[in-house]
Amino acid sequence: MTEFRPGGFQMIPPVIKNLIIVNVLVFIAQQVFANNPYLNVDNTFALHDLHSVYFRPYQLVTHMFMHGGWDHLFFNMFALWMFGSILENVWGGKRFLTYYMICGLGAAVLYLGVLYYENAQLLHAFSILSPDQQQQIADGVNARVNEATLGASGAIFGCLAAFGYLFPNSLIYLYFFVPIKAKWFVLLYAGMEFYLGVRNSAGDNVAHWAHLGGALVGIILVIYWNRNNRRNFY
Repeated sequence: MTEFRPGGFQMIPPVIKNLIIVNVLVFIAQQVFANNPYLNVDNTFALHDLHSVYFRPYQLVTHMFMHGGWDHLFFNMFALWMFGSILENVWGGKRFLTYYMICGLGAAVLYLGVLYYENAQLLHAFSILSPDQQQQIADGVNARVNEATLGASGAIFGCLAAFGYLFPNSLIYLYFFVPIKAKWFVLLYAGMEFYLGVRNSAGDNVAHWAHLGGALVGIILVIYWNRNNRRNFY
């Protein structure tokens, strides 16, 4: 069994280092402006449904550098370092950054498509209610349509998909003790995200379809890049 060991590679290559720095600085800015009466950071820079009055095209990029809490930031940056560092060492900084941004954009586009479909149904059901009924649930409908989505998870799931494709037999240690091959880890994780996305449980505020979108775009892109080098697996 082959296990990838990045001997001699940079532990924190430059693009990964700068992405982590930018994400941390943006999160600090989120905290600083959290109660600013003139600038609602989430409404302005987080990703919103196309039906929302807050939607702006630039949010497809800006939402990737925002996070909902220190734990959200930490686990995303840890996963970015864990999987992204190897990819950047193999591909180089320019290709990795291109890949990262494309995965993040792909995740946002797929998620917007799912949101548009779900909220279009919600708004249609709302429109055929009587004015009194609309008044009773208007706040809930507006909250749903104007809900903010933020985080680098879509792009990071793209990194995970690429790692599983390029290094399928590498071992990942769940909870630092349980070994599992990367290919099975990626497939199980993707399957779980698909199940949770379809289930769409009340109170689940995780953007499962964004995760799947990043992984899907990532695997398509890495297969395309690797089409003439089919033996390049570790």
